Amino acid sequence: MSVLRMREALRDAMAEEMRRDESVYVMGEDVGVFQGAFKVTEGLLDEFGEKRVRDTPISENTIVGVGVGSAMGGLRPIVELMTVNFSLLAFDQIINHAAAIPYMFNGHARVPIVIRMPGGGGHQLGPTHSHSFEAMFLQIPGLLVACPSTPADGKGLLKASIRDDNPVIFIEHETLYGARGDVADDGDQILKFGEAAIRREGTDVTIIGILRMAHIAEQAAKTLAHEHGVEAELIDPRTLRPLDLDTILESVRKTNRLVVVEEGWPHGGVGANIAALVQEQAFDHLDAPIQRVTGADVPMPYSKRLEQSAIPHAEHIVSAALATTEGAT
Repeated sequence: MSVLRMREALRDAMAEEMRRDESVYVMGEDVGVFQGAFKVTEGLLDEFGEKRVRDTPISENTIVGVGVGSAMGGLRPIVELMTVNFSLLAFDQIINHAAAIPYMFNGHARVPIVIRMPGGGGHQLGPTHSHSFEAMFLQIPGLLVACPSTPADGKGLLKASIRDDNPVIFIEHETLYGARGDVADDGDQILKFGEAAIRREGTDVTIIGILRMAHIAEQAAKTLAHEHGVEAELIDPRTLRPLDLDTILESVRKTNRLVVVEEGWPHGGVGANIAALVQEQAFDHLDAPIQRVTGADVPMPYSKRLEQSAIPHAEHIVSAALATTEGAT
């Protein structure tokens, strides 16, 4: 067991899979000589050379398009986009091609591509570099969507993504790149898609946290327990498509209350989707309305104070959880 930062765990996952399978390669803006905008690809160029670590022009549509074509041709590209916002420039390739081609060719053509992209606020990078687009990709059939919150999950899910024959949207939170955690030294610690993690067991309310919000939810759970006597059960979905709905429903049937926390926008968000699914399948077990904690319904501000006011914090989660327990005996 080693203690690694998230960026190191992701780098190790790519390096190990590139050593294991010569069809795996990395491409993107500044992934080679500069070693990645967030240093996730550090050292890969030195080990694998320019053929398998390819710096590209600034053209996301082209980058993803080349990745889709090479994946159809038998390679396994890992495409790094410098930020999730830039993926908007490649939506045609992601949605109309990567996600649709296996269906259009009845499975005879596969697109085993991993598209990695950082997102989330907190670094004063403004509205074009800081958004949370998980819900946009969640809606698209044909895509898998991974959202790891710990280094161990990052490594295990990225290795699983690289080996999967489906296109994977792999979203990383910029604030978590420096987060440390235990990571197994065994190179085959691979996580399955659709298996959530229960980070904390509780009986009074279920809290689901997406990406960095999984960590903020842990802070809120400590406050709820120490100051209010409320024991929260924390669930980290880890993947949003497929979603481990069974684990969520089992928890809600135990706690009878649910709070979903995300950094994305409220309308049509991840929390809205989960709330609808729980409402449909566990309505009789709910003792209070489902609470959603989201980012503010605005483009991400640049001003530090405004940016922080647009991002959920532990106190917002505490208030939402207490709202579900009001009147409980």
